[in-house]
Amino acid sequence: MKTVTASAPGKLMLMGDHAVLYDRPCIVTAVDQRMRVTIDKIDTFELQIQAPNVNINDYRVSINNLSNEKIPKNVRFIQTAVFNFFKNYKKISGLKITTKSDFSALYGLGSSSAVTVATIKSLAKLFEVNISNKELFDLSFKIVIDIQKKGSGFDVAAAVYGGTLHYKSAGSIPEKLNVRNLPILVGYTGVKADTVKLIEKVAKAFKSNPNQINKIFDDIKNLVNQGKKAINEHDYVKLGKLFSKNQTILIQLGVSTDKINLLNQAVLDLGAYGAKLSGAGGGDCTITLCPNEIREKIIDAINKYGTQIPMSINAEGVKIE
Repeated sequence: MKTVTASAPGKLMLMGDHAVLYDRPCIVTAVDQRMRVTIDKIDTFELQIQAPNVNINDYRVSINNLSNEKIPKNVRFIQTAVFNFFKNYKKISGLKITTKSDFSALYGLGSSSAVTVATIKSLAKLFEVNISNKELFDLSFKIVIDIQKKGSGFDVAAAVYGGTLHYKSAGSIPEKLNVRNLPILVGYTGVKADTVKLIEKVAKAFKSNPNQINKIFDDIKNLVNQGKKAINEHDYVKLGKLFSKNQTILIQLGVSTDKINLLNQAVLDLGAYGAKLSGAGGGDCTITLCPNEIREKIIDAINKYGTQIPMSINAEGVKIE
């Protein structure tokens, strides 16, 4: 076998934003925007990468130099994945890697985790290595942590397992929830959030007042566990109320914005079940649960304050194509 393609989905955080970084659970869903990674064995002893979605054309590095610390930002995850795979499974070869992405880098849908997972899955198939989902998660999560230095792994879990997950920690296998026709709409605020700064802001608040912030995270944990039950019972009216309660707490945490709050209030005024930010906050995406009969009105309201993004959730996890 000389050529393999794998794809992995992006993710959307439904509940548990920020608290998941402090050992609390979250609910995350895989989305239908995917990252595809095609790998060819080549005769030259180098790694070649073509990633037009991030403006990488004809990048080349010697296989002997994969661990070089000065890896260009836009190939870090792929190159580190290849290096770690070769090291773990005692394999070696020249490779040409080409990526094709459905993602917009604007939306914060977990493209780094998706490309890492798809790269490892392709390599395993190419070199005929049997790798379980747990092993795939563990290796991919290690790569993400090596590069980003922090993270909880929920985005890696979504890329590996797909579906809608109740995710606890990197050491446990996430629980797939029984989703059926979850009536969710995604909006983009038009503001690209600085995730690192927002995480640092929360970390600073935690350091200065750990008791208060821990209480906030425990409240979010309780909402997440109630949300898990509501999803499994297909009680989307209840889930919407939990979304809005989660949003109120995120406002207290200082990670929401006036624009997010205005968008959320507009859809609630029209009869949405609930609405909240999704992810780090500061901009990026909002999620709204609403009855299908007012879906078009809700879309109009989202478009007034941002842009509604057509997106399906509960997507399939990583797969060979």
